[in-house]
Order: sequence, then C-alpha cells, then structure tokens
Amino acid sequence: MVWIKRLLGGVLLLVLLLAAAIGIYIYRSFPALDGELKVGGLSAAVNVARDGADVTHIKAQSPRDAWMALGYVHAQERGWQLEFNRRVMHGELSEVLGEATLDTDKLMRTLGIMAAAQRQWQVLPAEAKQALQAYSDGINAFYAGSAQALSPEFHILGVKPCGSGRPWTPQDSVGWALMMALDLGGNWGNEFARLSAAKVLSTEQLWQLFTPYPGEAPASKTDFARLYAELGVFRPDAIKTGASGARFERAGGLSDAEEPATSANLLALDINDWAANIGNVEGKGSNSWVLAGTHTASGKPLLANDPHLGLSAPAIWYFARLQAPAGPGADGKVTPALDVIGATLPGLPFVVLGRTAKVAWGFTNTGPDVQDLYLEQINPTNPQQYRVPGAGPAQWAKFKTRVEVIKVKGKSDVSLNVRSSRHGPVLSDAQKTHTDLLDTSKYVISLRWSALETDNLTAVAALRANQAQSVDELIAAYADHHSPMQNVVMADVAGKVAYKAIGKVPLRKADNDILGVAPSPGWLARYDWAGWLPYAQTPQADAATIGKKGWFSNANQSVVPPGSDLFLGQDWVVPYRFDRIEKLLAAAPKHDAASMQKIQSDQLSSATLRLLPFLQKTVSQHPLAAEVQALLTGFDGVMRADSAAPLVFSVWIDELSRGVIGSKLGEARLKSMYGKRHFRSAIEDMLERDDKSWCGTAGCAAQSTAALDRALTLLQATRGGSPAKWTWGEAHQALSAHRPFSNVPALAKLFDVNVPTGGDTFTVNVGQYWPNDSKFPFANRHAASLRAVYDLADLEKSQFVYQTGQSGLVFSSRYRDMSRRWADVSYRPLQMSPASFSHELQLKP
Repeated sequence: MVWIKRLLGGVLLLVLLLAAAIGIYIYRSFPALDGELKVGGLSAAVNVARDGADVTHIKAQSPRDAWMALGYVHAQERGWQLEFNRRVMHGELSEVLGEATLDTDKLMRTLGIMAAAQRQWQVLPAEAKQALQAYSDGINAFYAGSAQALSPEFHILGVKPCGSGRPWTPQDSVGWALMMALDLGGNWGNEFARLSAAKVLSTEQLWQLFTPYPGEAPASKTDFARLYAELGVFRPDAIKTGASGARFERAGGLSDAEEPATSANLLALDINDWAANIGNVEGKGSNSWVLAGTHTASGKPLLANDPHLGLSAPAIWYFARLQAPAGPGADGKVTPALDVIGATLPGLPFVVLGRTAKVAWGFTNTGPDVQDLYLEQINPTNPQQYRVPGAGPAQWAKFKTRVEVIKVKGKSDVSLNVRSSRHGPVLSDAQKTHTDLLDTSKYVISLRWSALETDNLTAVAALRANQAQSVDELIAAYADHHSPMQNVVMADVAGKVAYKAIGKVPLRKADNDILGVAPSPGWLARYDWAGWLPYAQTPQADAATIGKKGWFSNANQSVVPPGSDLFLGQDWVVPYRFDRIEKLLAAAPKHDAASMQKIQSDQLSSATLRLLPFLQKTVSQHPLAAEVQALLTGFDGVMRADSAAPLVFSVWIDELSRGVIGSKLGEARLKSMYGKRHFRSAIEDMLERDDKSWCGTAGCAAQSTAALDRALTLLQATRGGSPAKWTWGEAHQALSAHRPFSNVPALAKLFDVNVPTGGDTFTVNVGQYWPNDSKFPFANRHAASLRAVYDLADLEKSQFVYQTGQSGLVFSSRYRDMSRRWADVSYRPLQMSPASFSHELQLKP
C-alpha cells in the first residue's frame, strides 16, 4: 500500500509539474502589452497603446518608426499567420507539411509570385521601399530580441519563425499584396471551366450554364464547342459525361466526413482546396455605399463598408492606428506626416481600409477580367517550342524555362521544370485538371495576369492613401494602384463624396472575338492585350452625380454603364445584393449610422424568393413533406439563423442543382465545377422555362420532387425527424478556419472560431456556403470579413467589428472576443482619441 501511495503521489506530482509547465508556457506566449521593451533599430521611443475596443494605437516620432513598430506588433500578435502566409506564397509548405501540399507549392512556384515581387520591388520609389523595409525590420527585431514564447503552431509543426536565418523581407510584403490580388482578381478558373464544359455541351448549352450578366448577351459569339473540337485540344480519354441524372454524393452529408488516412492530408486539406479553386469561387465580393449629406440626418456624408473574404482564424485584418509627424525619407526628402486608423493586413505596413482625420474610404472588389488563358500549340517536331504569331508557315519560339527545387519533409527534394510562354507561366504544368483534359502533346495552357506585371506599384498607392486628407487627395493617391482592381467609395469632412474604380485592367483588340471568356489560341495576335485602360477612364461617379441621386452603392454588380463600348469582363456578381441595398437606401429620405448598420444586418434573400414558389408547389411523398411544406408556407425569404425553412430551401436547391446540371456534365465534371461555383442563375432560368433539355423529359417539376425527397432524407438522417427543431444557424455556422489545423478534429476545436449565423450567398449580410465541402457543406465560409460605418459629421463616432479578435494567439482571451458581436451585427468604436487605454507599452531603441 505504501508503494501504491508513493506511486500515485509521484504521478500526481508529475501531472502538477506538467500543468505548471503548460501554464508557464501559455503565460510566456502572450505578448507584452504594458511596460517597456527594447527594440533594436528604432530611432526613437514609440508608444503602443490598446484602447477599450482593442485597437492598437502606434505613436512614433517618425513614419519610419511607426511602420517598424507595426511590423513588431504584427509579429507579436500574428506571428504564425505571417509565417504560414509566407510559406504559401514562396511555395514552401511541403518543407513542413510533407508531400501532401506539393501540388500547391508547384502552383505557387509556377506562377512565380516571389519572382514577380522581386521585379516589382526593384522599381518602387524610395518612399515605398522605406515603408516596406521598416516594416520588415520590425518583424525581424521582434524575433531577434523578444522573450515571448512561440505560439503552439510553431512547436506542433517544428517550424522556425522568420528571423531564424530567414528574415522577413520587403519582397515578402510585395508578394503578400500579390497574393491578395490572386485571391480577389482571378477568373482563370471560369475560363478553364468553359473549356472543359465545351467538350460535352454545345455552345448554346454552355451559355445556358455559364449565364451572361443579367440584361447582357454572351460576350463572345464564338462557337467554342466547334473551335476546340476542330483544334483537337482534348485528350481522347478526357472526362466524359455520365448517365442522365448523374450526381456526386457528399462524403459526410451535413456532418463530419470520413477522415483522410494521414495527419499530413488533414493538415493540407484547406490550403490545397484554396489552391485548387483559384478563380472558381462565385460571388466573391463586398458591399459598400456612401451617402451625400443631402440624404443623411446630420447633413454630412455617411459611408459603410463590409468586404467579403474567406473567413479565417485569426482574421485577415488587424485594426491599428499609425501616428507620426513628418520625418526623414530614404531619398533625403521629407516623408509626410502619418495619422490613419483602420484595418491593416499582417504582411503589409499600411491601413488598407479606414480613415484619416478628414477622409474615409471603403473597398469592394471590381472583378474585371485581368487574367486570360492561352492555348499554346506545341511544335510536333520539337516539344520545347510553341507556336507564335507570324505570316506564312507556322512560326515557333522556345519556352523560357527555369528549375525550382522544392524541399519536402521526410522525402527527397523535388525539382520542378517551370515553362513560360510570351504570355506568362504554363499553368497546365502545375494543374492536374488541365493535364486530365488536354492533349498536352499538342497544347498546353499559359496565363497572362495583370498583377504579375513589373509596373505594379500598389504599395505606393497604399502609402499615399494613408496620407490623404480629402477625397481629391485620395483619388490622386490611388492613381498608382494596380492589382486587384477595387471599387472605392470615399467621403471627407468637407462633405465631398465620390466613387472610383482603381487598378489596371487590360484593353482587348477590336477583332478579339473571344474577349478572354475562354482560352484563346495563343498563336493569333488578335488575342493579345492592347494596353491598359487609362486611370482617367476607369468607372467613376463624382460628387455631382452622387448628390443628384443621394448615394452611390456597389455590391460587385457590373460597373460598366449601360450602352457603353467599354468591355471589362462578364463574370460580375448577380445583382441581388446591389438591388436590395438600393431599395433599402431609397426607403428613407434621411439616414443615420443606425440605419447603415441595419442595412448591413439585412438577411432577406431575393434569390430565395425567386425560387421559393417552385419549392412550395413541389409534390413529395416523403413522410416529412407535409410538415416541411407547412413550415415553408409562411417563409418570407429572410434567412434567419433560428429558422428551419432556410435550411430546407438551401438543401433542396443544392440537390436540385446537382441533379439537373449533373445530367449533362457527368459526375467527374460536375464535381470539378460545382460547389464554389453555384450556377444559381442557370437553375433559375431552367426552372422558369421548364427546360426539358436539362431537366429531362419529365420536366423540372419531377427534378424538383426528386431533389426534395433527397433533401428531406438527408436532413432526417443528420438533423432528426422533427423539422420544427431544425435550424439554419446550426448548419450555417460561420467557420473561421485555422490554417492548417482546421481539419484536425482535436486541434480544430481549439483553433477554429465558430458561431451560428443566418444569411446566404445573396443576402446583404452575406453568408456564402460551399456545398461541395466534404465536412460542413452549408457552413458560412465567405462573409463580411469586417464591418465599418464612418460618420463624417463626427469621425470619432465611426465603428467597426470583425469575426474573431485582434490576437492570433489561441490561448488569449482576445483570440475570439468579437465573434458574437460580429454575428449579432453590433460594433466597437473606432476612435483616434479614445477616452482611455487598457494597455500601454513603450518600445525603446
């Protein structure tokens, strides 16, 4: 008994020691928020204070020190986020995650993100280089001198942070700006999807599936099915269509899927999914509007913005104020004073969205076509050559090549031969979907993408915008913005309002009959770009135009005026959100901040209302059908989190889309296209004309019945047999996913941030779900990444919120402390002069 007691006592002691060690580690992983810290490289002391809203206020004696302090703070709070994002853009994930991420690394290396960043860095003016260098110095100073313990991700994965022989560089910041352009400014996935669909669809059917923007004809009259068949671009064994009604099953219905075999696959799932769907996500966008003083209660402008991005934990944003008097510049000139507050992006030293003391601005994604795919014909006698324009016999040029070496954890290094044509990188060398479809002995696919151009001076525009004090100065600052193209609404304290589309968009030649909507023959010069649309000619609305109406709003609808000859693309977001915002703004003669917030919270889905009558009249013999139809009778199209009707509708339209579209595309092709792409406009048109060529000879009513039967069976199996107890919010949890731990169940419970939400892809309070997701097909994955309202009558009354918390450290109480407020559409104050500060830290040289 004595030995047993001693053994138990020893075990207890070990447990206590382990708990103490964990507690000490957790404590040491928290950043210093108070007191003093020595930071090498600063020229003078910098005050870093956190206010009651947890906004970080950085007050320095020069802009250079302010940028450096922001880098230091980002490293304190978001170190893992910086490290992971850097590995993504460098194509170095496999070094820590193994061969599961090899395809993603190959894609990033093929795109040449960091090579482009290096070229762009070299042509930046001294003022931008100073900001980026100072920011990099701040990140590296943190790792060189801080006693703060590394966050758990570094230890779990055995990763050393930047600064450990691999310092963060200014080129990394330029590269991260390119990654944002890649996430927001791409449609190559749509172009390739049209190519793939053209193998099994007629061109008429192709445009029925990839519907033009409402009110527009198809951008191209080219017979794509005939063109690609005559060229012989497809592999003889390329994916074929399946039997009528083919559809693919989810791995896990509405609940957890069967787990992949290895932990490496689990860690790679999220980032691989992102890479595989670049350019394939429909509905990427945001909301913003600005009201002239004639339409507000105060007589001064109001501005509202909620940019929609993929939700992540930690969030993509970090709110901060940067304040400094004018100081010495790197080129001997004086750097202007800095005083700006708002949303920063870890990886960059600027406030991207926010305000200065006198002007506020917000972004939405413009979404022009800035990417074109080209079919490069291979020389049959020399596969190292591809065809180029030229008269007479076919002319050939040699591919430019380089070798990229990718380190793979636990495996030998992988050498990747990267080819480039005169248009850009050969994507098909890094995209399995391309090689599965194309006869690569005859053709490969290359990419021309505006963001990779050397003249990309987006960093300059961001820097100058942070110094602007009026609408006119802001418009001038954004003349250098390149990629991604953004719609900017802006207002200043003098009462001026404006809208401007900023960024570079290519012009296409008059005889270009494809216009970039699908891959073009790369050897025909008429498909080459013909320069850039001048900044003065990008879409805009001045104070007089806005004042006449009272406001300007954008929700990613087409920004090309009706009847204009200007072609910017055709893959705009369907205007459901825009139409709803316009209706709500017109509903009152005067607005205030409270009504702005009410609009941001709106969950009426006009897209649901359009198809709801089809569901309500659908006949079903399912045992739950009568009870469900009773629930649907009073459904008003508001996608409430606590209601069952939105869930029934969403599962039904998903099943209907799979059944109808799968009948033409076949299982494999449907699986490659559907999910991130919803095809809602196509389904609406098919149902409204009862299109038997898509729905089958029994008509669309029969497809609807079959879809409802499947939906109710699925809901019964996963949610139980009492429809009144089902709720949309339970299935539609806003999932802010951690990379890379979101797909590891034991870790996801700690690192992910989840909260029930309403809305859907088409509501102002957006909640886009991806029904091809294997685990949570109706989870809210793409939503308001932040919400902000700026009152130009008193900018100190501005407000903001986003979906996680300022800290990226999982054990911190500040990791998820905004999530409930965000879900409830309530806000925190965004003030330059808060009443008090919760924490005050001084950084000293």
